[in-house]
Amino acid sequence: MDGHSLAYRAFFALPAENFTTSSGQPTNAVYGFASMLANTLRDEQPTHFAVAFDVSRKTWRSEEFPEYKANRSKTPDEFKGQVELIGELLDTMKVTRFAVDGFEADDVIATLATQAEAAGYEVLIVTGDRDSFQLVSDHVTVLYPTKGVSELTRFTPAKVQEKYGLTPAQYPDFAALRGDPSDNLPGIPGVGEKTAAKWINQFGSFEELAARADEVKGKAGQNLRDHLESVKLNHRLTGMIKDVELPTGPEGLTRLPYDRTAMAVLLDALEIRNPSLRERLLAVDPGAEEEAPAAPAAGVEVDGTVLGAGQLAPWLERHGGAPLGVASVAGWALGSGSVSEIALAEASGPAAWFDPTELDEADERAFAGWIADPDRPKVMHKAKESMRVFAEHGWTVAGVTMDTALAAYLVKPGRRTFDLDALSLEYLGRELAPAASDSGQLALGADEEAERDALMTQARTILDLGETLDGRLEDVGAAGLLRDMELPVSALLARMERHGIAADRGWLDRMEQQFAGAVQQAVKEAHDAVGHEFNLGSPKQLQEVFFGELGLPKTKKTKTGYTTDADALAWLAEQTDHELPVIMLRHREQARLRSTVEGLVKTIAPDGRIHTSFNQTVAATGRLSSTDPNLQNIPVRTDEGRAIRRGFVVGEGFESLLTADYSQIELRVMAHLSEDEGLIEAFTSGEDLHDTVASQVFGVPKAQVDPEMRRKIKAMSYGLAYGLSAFGLSQQLNIEAAESRRLMDTYFERFGGVRDYLHRVVEEARATGYTETILGRRRYLPDLNSDNRQRREAAERMALNAPIQGTAADIVKIAMLRVGEALEKEKLTSRMLLQVHDEIVLEVAPGERAPVEELVRREMAGAAQLRAPLDVSIGFGKDWESAAH
Repeated sequence: MDGHSLAYRAFFALPAENFTTSSGQPTNAVYGFASMLANTLRDEQPTHFAVAFDVSRKTWRSEEFPEYKANRSKTPDEFKGQVELIGELLDTMKVTRFAVDGFEADDVIATLATQAEAAGYEVLIVTGDRDSFQLVSDHVTVLYPTKGVSELTRFTPAKVQEKYGLTPAQYPDFAALRGDPSDNLPGIPGVGEKTAAKWINQFGSFEELAARADEVKGKAGQNLRDHLESVKLNHRLTGMIKDVELPTGPEGLTRLPYDRTAMAVLLDALEIRNPSLRERLLAVDPGAEEEAPAAPAAGVEVDGTVLGAGQLAPWLERHGGAPLGVASVAGWALGSGSVSEIALAEASGPAAWFDPTELDEADERAFAGWIADPDRPKVMHKAKESMRVFAEHGWTVAGVTMDTALAAYLVKPGRRTFDLDALSLEYLGRELAPAASDSGQLALGADEEAERDALMTQARTILDLGETLDGRLEDVGAAGLLRDMELPVSALLARMERHGIAADRGWLDRMEQQFAGAVQQAVKEAHDAVGHEFNLGSPKQLQEVFFGELGLPKTKKTKTGYTTDADALAWLAEQTDHELPVIMLRHREQARLRSTVEGLVKTIAPDGRIHTSFNQTVAATGRLSSTDPNLQNIPVRTDEGRAIRRGFVVGEGFESLLTADYSQIELRVMAHLSEDEGLIEAFTSGEDLHDTVASQVFGVPKAQVDPEMRRKIKAMSYGLAYGLSAFGLSQQLNIEAAESRRLMDTYFERFGGVRDYLHRVVEEARATGYTETILGRRRYLPDLNSDNRQRREAAERMALNAPIQGTAADIVKIAMLRVGEALEKEKLTSRMLLQVHDEIVLEVAPGERAPVEELVRREMAGAAQLRAPLDVSIGFGKDWESAAH
């Protein structure tokens, strides 16, 4: 395979914006190359395989002809670094890769192909370079991409003859006459491919044509004679070297078994989560057995027992005192859940499987007592999900000393998958049998014995993984975070998910109809503005309307044309007086709101409540997120968002909802971390923060701070907490970059402690490789030292953001735990329902408003002692919106 050629094609075949990691590293070339690689290995099944790469543009060709490839545009920043990542992927696959100074990949391929053909091999060359057609023979075939990276055309001698009317041996002569603009090799004026092919067929070869050039008549003949020397140079440069000195020949390219652990780690780091691609790559691993064993994976011994009625209680009596790994197959849907299988495993080997529906009374009592005993240690994977479903059976879960998903998150918060099979492969080098998985889905066709064995193996793997991760947590100083914060928060979230929040279906249905009507109105207005109907959801039709019919200014060019994304529409709205960009922005916003409300209505459970799922392992900063539905999709500060929140109401048997959050928590954390006396004083003065800061930055009395000054200062203050650059601030405020830089410089003159802190945190992270919150939550940022400017600057923004956002997230979690514990200690019926952004929502029982308000204020204010003290805002109401404060 020609590595650079195919990587470049993959890069342009897939949009970089759809394949980028959270740190800003594009992966479209890696993904496209890996896909082509997997498909080719699957379809061709080679016994020997290698990939050749160019080293640089400086080769023997550029030395002979300095203008060689000189016309090529600068390599896109998004492509830089991806060839190196492709090399890392190939290393995990144990694929030999060649890169020889002074030579191109073509020369390496020509050398290997020549040697292999002489040794009796059938040779396949995968490349997007047509010069390789000169290597085609009865035993050498070129697979040439003709449609992105998904379709390869086989060039055999017959195909070359059909395409060009030439033999492969004649192709270099033809290419020399034709020239190659992509390599900056000039052709002959007035001579195209047809004329070049005709001459080669007429004279037999370029050498013969050159010797008899005087016989070629007309202007074309004169042009040939005038440019003969440049064509001779072309001929030398397009010819391939077939004797490059290589460290190994074809015999050394036998395919070897993958390092599957390293591959999983790399794909996780690149956030390539597509299971189809992973499966295709693993399917062509030479080390994979033809039929994967359904029995427990190699490397772990499990003495498994299937327990029937009356056997669980004695088994727990014998083994329940030791730490046990717990695995289950369970399902949860709209407020109800069930467990169909449970497996337990001990480190010394014994394991058990049982069906919870077949327990007798003694078993049921024994298991309920064991699972609820805080002194009986349990190791689980994604324990919150188990707690939520176990509670449906009346089982309270306590004594969870390790959650392997949460532990892996604290060790490496930037990774994007915490599935058990991936963690097992990475940390234990152990592949799980596919019969039972994280999600509780059983493999189709797996027999019952295999399912049971797989679940017991899973329980043992969870136990072993927990022991390994325990050491990793100690290494990164995160053992306390897991024990004192994440595990207790997980248990609290499980209870909150089960509670859910009551929903007013009628109100939400009306909101959905309202947004649907607004969408249709926007469609009508758009059609009226243009004068005919068109599909507002079609990028192609939008491009035709905006830039063709209306002739509006061109936006950023993409592979599919000029972009019409939200930023482009906002820019067009500013640049032109035409109403269509504004209508389109309104259409998209109303469509998004309609989709949000539709999602809410669909998730209302039979009990009339919405039971969202909270995620602890999604945001690398430690913030919680939610899914099914995603409550963070509801706008916070718009009229529409407030209207949607009116659909979340107090439930039957309760008096009101209470909302509580921290005022300006990120800025208070920034003041605390920077120790800037001016900013701390602005918080403790008791006056409006943004007016106080604006007064100092603009040098005017507070009474003269106007709304525009306040807006700029507020945007910048929060922007600094989010790692915003001067350019980003200019975009947000719609001002010139020079003005935003002056504003930022003036701010830092007044608040030098903030400037020094922001500089210090990046430099410390560059030296250590990570940032830390007050409580020691780390975020690893290896790209801080990247040679790729784009990746480095993205990592710098994260380094500025992570300690502030992470500390704020930690404080909110501590507050939740304190409030939850206090409610229980004071035996109040009121309960916590939601945590969204920095806000906590509680359902208040009749007669408990006063004690709950006092409790919430006390516990939230005491969650952290900051130099800029925490300030808690609280509101009450019959719905989420009216409870706002």
